[in-house]
Amino acid sequence: MWRVRGHDLPLDAPLVMGILNVTPDSFSDGGRHTDAHRAIEAGLAMVSDGAAVVDVGGESTRPYAEPVSEADELARVLPVVEGLVASGVVVSIDTSKPGVAAVALEHGAAIVNDVTGLRDERMRTVCAASGAGAVIMHMRGTPADMQDDPEYDDVVGEVAGFLAAQTRRAIESGVAIEGIAIDPGIGFGKSFDHNLELLRHLDRLTHLGYPVLVGTSRKGFLGRILEPVRGPTEPSERDGATAATVAAAVLSGASILRVHDVRLGVEVAVTAKAMVPTSHDEETHRT
Repeated sequence: MWRVRGHDLPLDAPLVMGILNVTPDSFSDGGRHTDAHRAIEAGLAMVSDGAAVVDVGGESTRPYAEPVSEADELARVLPVVEGLVASGVVVSIDTSKPGVAAVALEHGAAIVNDVTGLRDERMRTVCAASGAGAVIMHMRGTPADMQDDPEYDDVVGEVAGFLAAQTRRAIESGVAIEGIAIDPGIGFGKSFDHNLELLRHLDRLTHLGYPVLVGTSRKGFLGRILEPVRGPTEPSERDGATAATVAAAVLSGASILRVHDVRLGVEVAVTAKAMVPTSHDEETHRT
């Protein structure tokens, strides 16, 4: 169970988080949801398609994205958060700014999805004081420089070490352990090979004991995989490749999948989950 500010979200079946960017410049859906009314409609459609959470973001974190002011980010996200919460939606606020998180939580958001991994003590305090759920993600550097020749000696070990350290800091700051999820940050300060290595070894993250969120949806490394058979692709043309990574993540123990195409994500996730051996299956095999 992922307990996030009054909501108990079961994790016995994969939980799908719908991506709702209310930005002009996000890599896939930038500019599609800048009107608050349309954004709310899009979020409600995601819930209808099976999303357990809608993740609202007002600042692009694509590689080399320019930062926006707190005031601008709030102006983008707040009407959407309010509208979705009023309709009973579990809302996650995708932000690295403690001020934005605090206001969104005051208006009913239940989760803070922080690409900087709650490095800022103020963000940990905001989450603790509100009882919010927290997604702690790994990112090397900032969106402006994270893809400038990322290097690791052991990408899986270093990401796991960062996530273990940040979860400890969050708990020490008062964030409820049952409200924490972790995210390896696919595409955030990782090379093509780093992304694949993390996906191949997700078990080293699930062993940390927290729900693991995987967000691969439409990302650039999928375009590179597809290029030999499809040539250059737009992000919206990568949903099939996204589906493959969703299935692989579920089979490796991921609990939460963050996707653009919610209907497809739900179908793939539940199908993959049906193929995961149960404890009964394993006992039958042993006997």
